[in-house]
Amino acid sequence: MAAVITASKHRLWLSVLVAVVLCILSAAASASTDAQALHVLNRLAFGPAPGDVQRVASVGVEQYIQQQLHPDSISLPAELRQQLEALDTLQLSPTQLFDAYGPKRDADGAKLTPADRKALRQHAKVILQQAIEARLLRAIQSPRQLQEVMTAFWFNHFNVFAGKGLDYLWIGSYEATAIRPYALGHFHDLLMATAESPAMLFYLDNWLNTQPGAPRAKGRFQGINENYAREVMELHTLGVNGGYTQNDVTTLAHILTGWGLCPPRGIFSRPGGFCFDPQRHDSDSQVFLGSTIAGGGQQEIQQALDLLAYSPITARHLSYELTQYFVADDPPPALVDRLTHTWMQSDGDITAVLEELFESPEFWSAKYRGNKFKTPYEYVISMARASGLHMTKVQAQSKILAGMLARLGMPLYACATPDGYKNIQEVWLNPDAMMMRLSFAAFMGSGNTRLDTGDMDAHTRVTQLLDTLPGLLTATQLASINSQPQALRAGLILGSPQFQYR
Repeated sequence: MAAVITASKHRLWLSVLVAVVLCILSAAASASTDAQALHVLNRLAFGPAPGDVQRVASVGVEQYIQQQLHPDSISLPAELRQQLEALDTLQLSPTQLFDAYGPKRDADGAKLTPADRKALRQHAKVILQQAIEARLLRAIQSPRQLQEVMTAFWFNHFNVFAGKGLDYLWIGSYEATAIRPYALGHFHDLLMATAESPAMLFYLDNWLNTQPGAPRAKGRFQGINENYAREVMELHTLGVNGGYTQNDVTTLAHILTGWGLCPPRGIFSRPGGFCFDPQRHDSDSQVFLGSTIAGGGQQEIQQALDLLAYSPITARHLSYELTQYFVADDPPPALVDRLTHTWMQSDGDITAVLEELFESPEFWSAKYRGNKFKTPYEYVISMARASGLHMTKVQAQSKILAGMLARLGMPLYACATPDGYKNIQEVWLNPDAMMMRLSFAAFMGSGNTRLDTGDMDAHTRVTQLLDTLPGLLTATQLASINSQPQALRAGLILGSPQFQYR
């Protein structure tokens, strides 16, 4: 009888032990799944919004990645579509923007007075304002998060400064028509779209680029301008150590003559748009990067840009940049090599290259997880998303967020240099910037009514943040935060060291 009781107790003990082990394993598996979901949301998205970790864990990380790589498969919320459609300047072409907001003359053909010009420029501020609103709306609320990440990445790569001359007219159109449609497409198409954009042509001065002695070489159109020729190689394609020479820069500048803007008057009918003027073009044959390009007009330019787009040096340069953005400030060379191979095999298919990257062991390695210090843009957007910010007062909310970006040193569309903003830690991690970040974290965490982060009490706000960011904080950190007044806790989470990284 004792033996039976002992055996029964043993079976009971064993059943309890199995249940405990299964519970622990289940919790560990859940934590592992949440960690994977949080990782992809920090890299393919601008961090999680409430419910995102659970949604990704539910559909599976692989399925989520595939959806993000093909954004057309993801429906935009009706409210977001309506908000974007209401930003009317983004619906206008470059020529329409020039007509509506560009330089004017009075009824007698005379130039406007300084006061009239000032009033016109004030009127045109709506273009930049709406571009900022659209960018923030999409980044915070679009479910097509990878498309937004890549739009920001490529805009920065092909940077244009809204503060230079007429570029205030075209900055929103540039992102909408030359960057976003190609952000996950083929690099050649992206390069051509930026090369033909009035915003880029004006920013890097190729609209002035003219063969000396050409029939229409007069006024400001009197000589070779090398700005775009240099930057399209140094920044956009080959890279600073891409093997080209100063002679290649000069040669490409000659090839690019006449590639510019339609003038407001004269033989062209699209003022403010892209035009090629054969009467300002150098039609001589050229030797560029060791290849002979026969004279013949616009096709010379397309041939030269093709050489740059499909170059293996370009493939390596951009594979390095993508790896630096998605994996580590010091990119692992073996992964750069594999992405370069995929780039060449796919003729620069950005989606194919990213798929290779997201499947790589380096992308998933614990060594590289949570090691990318957020730029100010990534920090502010990730904070807005984690806090569940709903953009219902778009103009007012955008003004606050854009103001914070400016104070943190990363104002939208206002990087004056063509190399764009850096995405590495050494540029952004400093005491002054951290003080401002922590101040904004406290502002956001408090549920400040000016930003309208929702009608939640402090306890609910903290609970939502911890659900949105599972496993972010250590037990010691949680205990320390819980010892603080309730009103400060959400800000402490958003200002935590881990939240500064993605």
